[in-house]
Amino acid sequence: MTPCEAPVTSAHDIVIIGAARTPTGRFQGGLAHMSAPQLGAHAIAAALGDIPPEAVDAVIFGQVLQAGVGQNPTKQAALAAGLPQRAHTSTVNKVCLSGLTAIIDAARLLRAGEADIVVAGGMESMSNAPHLLPHSRTGQRYGAWTARDHMESDGLTCAKLGISMGELTESHADRFPVTAAERNEFAVASHRRAAAAWEAGVFDAEVAPITTSRGETITRDEGIRPHLTLADIKGLSPAFVADGQLTVAHASQISDGASAVVLTTRARAAGWPILATLRAVGQVAGPDSSLQAQPAHAIAQALGRQGWEADSLDLVEINEAFADVALHSARDLGIREEVLNPHGGAIALGHPIGASGARLAVHAAHQIAAGHARRAAVGLCGGGGQGEALLLET
Repeated sequence: MTPCEAPVTSAHDIVIIGAARTPTGRFQGGLAHMSAPQLGAHAIAAALGDIPPEAVDAVIFGQVLQAGVGQNPTKQAALAAGLPQRAHTSTVNKVCLSGLTAIIDAARLLRAGEADIVVAGGMESMSNAPHLLPHSRTGQRYGAWTARDHMESDGLTCAKLGISMGELTESHADRFPVTAAERNEFAVASHRRAAAAWEAGVFDAEVAPITTSRGETITRDEGIRPHLTLADIKGLSPAFVADGQLTVAHASQISDGASAVVLTTRARAAGWPILATLRAVGQVAGPDSSLQAQPAHAIAQALGRQGWEADSLDLVEINEAFADVALHSARDLGIREEVLNPHGGAIALGHPIGASGARLAVHAAHQIAAGHARRAAVGLCGGGGQGEALLLET
């Protein structure tokens, strides 16, 4: 690892002064009776902490599955969190990149001098994604009338190719080779690391327990299987294509949850504790719809812009949409095993698609604030063959 130089700070730096998330709920699990805006409101309120809600100028949140949620879901979340009506809001849909894109867009708003404090993040209730009835306004003249799954159609299927994200990843598996043993070991490690992190209190500072409308309090991520073994997953059948390589164990979980950060400039931090400083971003796409290398390309772009080397990073969070994505991107960047997702990832923690990018940033910020990292990178792949990354520093 290359020694890090002391950070160079500026009054114009964009900094995180609050960061929190809900526990991540399993599909049709403990959070299934809460809407995405309700989850978002909880994350916003927890991230604000002692920061006065009336100080917030804008809110930008990612959400992918918006059908049936109601007009302006981010405004719903903001108002439910107690933010003032004057705080303008927008909702971003960049598929799995949405939550991180919201943070990047919020930072740009601050750099432009058009806001003093912005809340950004993401929210998703995949459990509540409805089924849609195409042609219902004009009628079905003949034949069966089939409902469309909003989650499948608008969240988990490549619009260009008409295949699922799993099929898409399988179709490029030979270009980005990963062995079955590597996949299996990575999947089991994700669960074991996440379980160990919870037992060690790693997530305590970032996760805000939530009491559901049914009166049940959810305190931890629901999808972690601490006792999962290699033997449990070795015999699983392919999940996406008949002769494929990926099983359900190698894929992220369908989930519910929300994450939020509070951003301002260093000059305006006004005595609030600074968790982390935002540095360069990476936003890439192409040359095709594949996912495996997109986080690597985005992180590499951000590193180049910042003038950092990959081996100067002591924390790298790459979203585990599929094991292959994290494994290939880490290999491409030359990231050491102990630096990559040390507390588990989406295979164990879950992947509420509009919120996951923000979850990575929340976790990295708290790790930096706790002194466990000085330089961090977070990165994701997204539908359409895109990638997003953000660098953070103490």
